[in-house]
Amino acid sequence: MREVFVVSDNITSPLGLTAAENFIELKKGIPGIREHIRPEMSDKPFYASLFAGEDIAEKNATPFTRFEKSIIASISDALEATELDITGKDTVFILSTTKGNISLLETETPDEVLQKKIALHHTAQLIAAHFHFVNQPVVISHACISGLLAIITAMRLLQSGQYKHAVIAGADMITKFVLSGFQSFQAVSPEPCKPFDAKRNGITLGEGAATIILSAEKKYSSSQIKIIGGSVSNDANHISGPSRTGEELFLAIRKAMLQANVSATDIDFISAHGTATRYNDDMEANAIALANMQSIPVNSLKGYYGHTLGAAGLIESVVCIRSLEENIILPTLGFTQPGTVKTINVCDKMKSGVLKKCLKTASGFGGCNAAMVMSKES
Repeated sequence: MREVFVVSDNITSPLGLTAAENFIELKKGIPGIREHIRPEMSDKPFYASLFAGEDIAEKNATPFTRFEKSIIASISDALEATELDITGKDTVFILSTTKGNISLLETETPDEVLQKKIALHHTAQLIAAHFHFVNQPVVISHACISGLLAIITAMRLLQSGQYKHAVIAGADMITKFVLSGFQSFQAVSPEPCKPFDAKRNGITLGEGAATIILSAEKKYSSSQIKIIGGSVSNDANHISGPSRTGEELFLAIRKAMLQANVSATDIDFISAHGTATRYNDDMEANAIALANMQSIPVNSLKGYYGHTLGAAGLIESVVCIRSLEENIILPTLGFTQPGTVKTINVCDKMKSGVLKKCLKTASGFGGCNAAMVMSKES
């Protein structure tokens, strides 16, 4: 089976406009989460990680929406780091998002033009045309595993020989539509989120974009990182509540590790979904215990970025890449006291050491789960 190499990447977030800028801030322990008073979004103050008014998505007067501009900015930066020609038939473009341009429903007249604008395939085609991708783009919109599933999909397309290269980009913006939806679930924390902590009380939302470029040809990769396994599952427990046992996420983890040909002792750290809701964190802890990885360092990045929805799996995977490259495991911001049913090794301070393999997990509404293994070449 063909190997899949990381060529380049980007994170565009309130912490910075490149992956390098983001990782510098993360190592300092600086979060993007702030308290916001935004009457147009919520009738009460809320915590979130939001772009500032003069962010990258607002600078250029173009026909693209704020959501589309953030993706274009992210892809553009990732492309600057590679000489790969993405305009040929060997390249596939994959877009990951959960909400896309849905916020336009709040500001524009409902008509056929608006219906076209909010259609995800339309957005994907606009972005593909901007970068001169020649193949039909692929859209992955599968709740909160969208970003991770997009990478796994790209890995499979490259391994099967259908394409040689893949550009995977994802983004989501936080709007009144999105925020009010989570508030209606009473799922939004009144303070910055605390993943895996005994006093966790809900999610914090965030916005951002990320890009990962993959290739089956090693010559294009300046990175030592490869995607070596991935799998998805569904627990069919509840539309908004995850499995109580974690067995289905464990199934995805086991299959991803089987494909990667690694065992629990080979994994150096786990980048968990870690939303800071009671049931998600317990479910993930259960799955990690079922995989016999309770002692392996675990972190969640939600305390820095908030939950970035369709971009989360991509943003967090880019951070995993940087962590492997710099041999650093970041702490879980907000975590102070273990609070899950199964005890796992949640990082509460930065750790360093020789890191070669990482497991990334994600879960989402509808019971979807995903797991992916990344490896650093010796």
